[in-house]
Amino acid sequence: MSGQLIEELIRLSAAARENSYSPYSDFKVGAALLANSGKIYTGCNFENASFGAGVCAERVALGSALAAGERSFEAICVCGERVITPCGICRQSLAEFGDMDVICCAPGGERKIYRLSALLPEAFELKE
Repeated sequence: MSGQLIEELIRLSAAARENSYSPYSDFKVGAALLANSGKIYTGCNFENASFGAGVCAERVALGSALAAGERSFEAICVCGERVITPCGICRQSLAEFGDMDVICCAPGGERKIYRLSALLPEAFELKE
């Protein structure tokens, strides 16, 4: 993946982070998901007074991509107030669609890049 594309994913995830609805935790997260088609889908986390009703930014971006018909992905970028990795549920949700780069960044420019398979070894799979 080119450095320019990584920078675009970082920019878009940081912009999505600004739309976070997180009045309970004040922990804003944005995500930008790059489909193999070249399209980028963004999402932000949102919370709810019924705590289990909130959704992570990564799954919001994934849901948008799936609703548009996408089924394969090259990378996801997650932007938090500090460098964070996707939670376990998000890792498993993304793993359903194959291995991909996971770019984790913070507004100050710090970043780390992982393979999803390194963050979720031996992901759960349905056997046919």
